[in-house]
Amino acid sequence: MILEKLPRFNDELEEIVLFIAEDSSNRALEFYDELLSKIEKIPLSPFIYRQKEGLEDENIREFIFKGYVVPFFIDDEEDKIVLLGIFNQNLWAIDKYDDK
Repeated sequence: MILEKLPRFNDELEEIVLFIAEDSSNRALEFYDELLSKIEKIPLSPFIYRQKEGLEDENIREFIFKGYVVPFFIDDEEDKIVLLGIFNQNLWAIDKYDDK
């Protein structure tokens, strides 16, 4: 499966990394590298991750990393995983999968 990152995911990740970097650039880089390393493994078994609460679509799942939630969409037709965004405790909504 192909792994696709929506612009929203990239923008939100950049904000998080910049926030962490205000305290420690080394920690920000470690966070970024470790997150991407783990995300690369999602296509191996995407259905092991929890289903997005409040939605009945089994193809929308959530990957949890150090308190951050990465919602993603399993697109069987296109044989890809679409990373929709990343958030911590802020509000986040799926707006018809944004660019999906």
